[in-house]
Amino acid sequence: MVVAPERPAAAGSNVGSIGDRALPLAAEPGDAEAILRVEHLSVHFPVRQGVVHTRTVRALDDVSFSLPRGVTLGIAGESGCGKSTLGFAVMMLQKVTSGRVWFAGSDLGRLDRRAMRQMRRRMQIVFQDSAASLNPRAQIGGILAQALDIHGLFPGRERAPRIRALLDMVGLPSNFAERFPHQLSGGQAQRVAIARALAVGAELIVFDEPVSALDVSIQAQIVNLLQSLQRELRLTYLFISHDLSIVRHVSDLVAVMYLGRIVEFASKTALYANPSHPYSRALLSAVPVPDPVLERERRRIILKGDLPDPTNPPSGCAFRTRCPLASAECAAQPPAPVATGSDHWARCIRIGADLPPTGTSP
Repeated sequence: MVVAPERPAAAGSNVGSIGDRALPLAAEPGDAEAILRVEHLSVHFPVRQGVVHTRTVRALDDVSFSLPRGVTLGIAGESGCGKSTLGFAVMMLQKVTSGRVWFAGSDLGRLDRRAMRQMRRRMQIVFQDSAASLNPRAQIGGILAQALDIHGLFPGRERAPRIRALLDMVGLPSNFAERFPHQLSGGQAQRVAIARALAVGAELIVFDEPVSALDVSIQAQIVNLLQSLQRELRLTYLFISHDLSIVRHVSDLVAVMYLGRIVEFASKTALYANPSHPYSRALLSAVPVPDPVLERERRRIILKGDLPDPTNPPSGCAFRTRCPLASAECAAQPPAPVATGSDHWARCIRIGADLPPTGTSP
């Protein structure tokens, strides 16, 4: 399923595919097929000098997408592009400036505190630093029990079997319930964080860089665990990562973000086979290939300059100041999403143009 903030400019089919499933290009709020829908979501942070509001950081700027149940959406991009802010805003852990978030047919922004607390049973988040998210003074069993206590689940004699089942679900022995967080490795702590998210029956889980602090071998174990749990429980994931090789392995859909906006959205197969946006092409050129011959023959696209000031983004296309294909027309107005296939769109008026040899290196 691929969706755009508005209809892509180019004509084409409105059906995408993931595996053997045919999915519509856009889903309406409350559509049974889409468990999560984000509509024109913006998050702006005021910058003040004393009491005077001087500037505004546009951390998210008009972000829209839909996510079907049981599917993983990977969010990729450089540090500072708004990936984590998007995850927090979807969870309503970050106040949004404008836009709406629909989950399971409910507009989260219109729920009162009690209703939102009940909704949080169905949507959870796993943070990058798992050890920091666990109470250092509580045993693992108590950490998992606290999640159950908050929502009044599995009281009395049902509690201990539930905790053992959760630990088993994430591949930890039952005696880990008596350990403290400082006695766990990074991978074990992340498994506990995943178990806590599953404890209350979550359907949507936001993962904010969940494996970036782990060794490569442990990363593979955690990613395999996430995929196994998704198949067994039909979970839906929002997977945030700067590592495009991890995103490729775990995701069904991929959204590439730049300076608070989604610049390309596609199925995993379409994006990695034929990236359309110059920014996506540059990011993918930096992903190592596990073949020394192919790696030597590849040419990496080197982007000049740094991310623009988010308080004063460039006019038109925000990427134009670093884009090797930029022209005067790129400064005129922000590009609309353009369909490049039945399961693929990008925000660029130079789609299809070849990148010049300058700006590349062996």
